[in-house]
Amino acid sequence: MNVPQRAIAVQEITASEAFQQALAIAAEHADEVDRRGRFPSEAVDALRSAGALGWGVPHEYGGAGAEIDDLSDATFELSRRCAATGMIFAMHQIQIASIARHLGDAMWFRNYLRRVVREQRLIASATSEVGVGGDLRKSIAAIEPVPDSPDSLIHFEKKASTISYGAHADDLLTTLRCSPVADPGDQVLVLTHFADMEAKPTGEWDTLGMRGTCSPGFVVRATCPADQVLPVPFAAIAAETMVPFSHILWAHVWLGIATDAFSRAQNFVRGQPRQNPGTTPPSALRLSELSVRMAEFRALVHAAMKEYMSLPEGAARSALSTIGYAVRINNLKIAASEAAVEACQAALRICGFLGYGNCSPYSVGRQLRDAHSAPLMIANDRLHATNAALLLVYREGK
Repeated sequence: MNVPQRAIAVQEITASEAFQQALAIAAEHADEVDRRGRFPSEAVDALRSAGALGWGVPHEYGGAGAEIDDLSDATFELSRRCAATGMIFAMHQIQIASIARHLGDAMWFRNYLRRVVREQRLIASATSEVGVGGDLRKSIAAIEPVPDSPDSLIHFEKKASTISYGAHADDLLTTLRCSPVADPGDQVLVLTHFADMEAKPTGEWDTLGMRGTCSPGFVVRATCPADQVLPVPFAAIAAETMVPFSHILWAHVWLGIATDAFSRAQNFVRGQPRQNPGTTPPSALRLSELSVRMAEFRALVHAAMKEYMSLPEGAARSALSTIGYAVRINNLKIAASEAAVEACQAALRICGFLGYGNCSPYSVGRQLRDAHSAPLMIANDRLHATNAALLLVYREGK
């Protein structure tokens, strides 16, 4: 009984007038957000009005209890309209899941999730760091206890190479070494409020694509109670939640971008027979070929999501830390990011110059530029190197 009730409830909120309005607003402002490289404030405000920033929070803390399939659907629909809005929504939900699935008995985090729902707080993350070469599993910055603090205060300073929408978020989830003498891989996650910390941008965000995510580097400094450290080591959070949620939700962003590009190519081809009635335009063959690749893309993404949902919860989450699963979830990221670029390039070839022009209804320039960010988000070469090492000891099918 619980699963159907959950599904109906989440379907109702994603089909709600408020969420449909958010989709329309995201689409309306997408080109201007891209052109000006600005944060999609109208769309994010509409998501807040729809209560969407609390959808991933469990029922017991006042949220909708949406699971990854529901969040993926919402991410896909947003990304078809505005990839920056879809990515911001996805990254926020990744942080929510990392907290909700690993808070244990920590009362501070339970109360915080209630605040997220009540105040529709937007969470960013600082997992990248200058000096670690893009390795999520290593940190230089560390938690340091504040001497003679009666409230068990801690302090940290981190040079983050990027913080997506960092100037527009309410809170920040940061990876740090658990102490100044800890190994680089001995990490924890700390939640801090931007209003209570220093965050200084170290550059500008003027990029080829995903311009609306506004993701420059920052130096962040904060002092906070030790209660704001998640009680579970980051290695477990990354393997069981952050990495799979990231790759699955990001894949739905890229699928949304590619689907929009395909729709524009399809509309272009449909318009051609009007010029030559009774004939099938040559571009229809290219559209059919792209349709096959889009079907493969969707199947890849949906299969990965279904596998993740089929894996056990609780103490049995250890299945998510196996070598085999690590290889497969890395494969999803690599394949989906490459498929998005290929689909947008194919759509451009179909539409020709009308797809190349920015003012055309068949333009796929924004979609193609946004898709090119996909192989760079946790660089595919890094994931290939990781998989290469894992495949020395892993046998496919085991």
